[in-house]
Amino acid sequence: MKKIVVMGGGTGNFAVLRGLKNYDLDLSAIVSMADDGGSTGVLRDELGVLPPGDVRQCLVALSDSSRLMRSVMNYRFENGGLGGHSFGNLLLSALEKVTGSFEKAVEEVGRILYIKGKVIPVTTHQVRLKMVLKNRKVLEGEREIYLSEEIDKGYESIYLEPFPQANPRAIDEIRSADLIIMGPGGLHTSIIPNLLVKGMSQALRETAAKAVFICNLMNRKGQTTGFKVSDYHREVVRFIGEDIFDYILVNNQKPEKELIERYASEGELVENDMKDSRVISAPLLGEIEAKDRADVLLTRSLIRHQSKQVTQEILKIVNHL
Repeated sequence: MKKIVVMGGGTGNFAVLRGLKNYDLDLSAIVSMADDGGSTGVLRDELGVLPPGDVRQCLVALSDSSRLMRSVMNYRFENGGLGGHSFGNLLLSALEKVTGSFEKAVEEVGRILYIKGKVIPVTTHQVRLKMVLKNRKVLEGEREIYLSEEIDKGYESIYLEPFPQANPRAIDEIRSADLIIMGPGGLHTSIIPNLLVKGMSQALRETAAKAVFICNLMNRKGQTTGFKVSDYHREVVRFIGEDIFDYILVNNQKPEKELIERYASEGELVENDMKDSRVISAPLLGEIEAKDRADVLLTRSLIRHQSKQVTQEILKIVNHL
């Protein structure tokens, strides 16, 4: 059984894991602990717990339980004192308090959801993501960085405070992997934070595993404006310290014109400019299902990697390992 380690964030991780769990693979998801927005941010600040949001998404993606149970984990209260909180975030935080360990909380929820694989926090230390821009302005926390439209003017540094040690389990997973999948996900808020944890980049450089980088579909205005595939690749390689990638998976499918126009205020489609034998160009968007048609002009969430398409390309790589 091939051992696959996935590193990314949010909906990107979800799409990759949800597809791969249906195959005979040993899956592990390594998750950033820098999230501090929304429900996760409130729970961090008020309870002192580790951020549950991205972990919850990975647990649900790997879950083999009923659709109802997965829906309950993602259910978000709309009003009252719990307004804005998802049930899954509250459950993970409660279990962390009861067991005294975030990792134990994750394992317990994993059992409840019958997950096919492992979900591993990249560090078990409380950290905050910070960025110093060229104009010396300091962005405090993942949320401020995510919302900024000044990053593409240049930044001096991005770091975690305090500087955390990697979770030994995360290091072990990387060292024993057959394939490491990095991306898709927010460049500065989901991918790079994993590489800022002490020991992670070194482990990635030293592992014998093959590695694939899945490039984002869309740029984020003010952050990766005008970025092409080579820009994403270069930035990730810079933080790893070495070009470890054996495959670079990029999308060659164009979204519908109306979707691109709706998205224009937030960003543009990432273009592939790499002439490299490692590049795998494939249609990764899939078809928009009929039931989603009413939402086409209301949301950009349909411009996303489709699990089935991404899984097919990854399995081709796995079969050559």
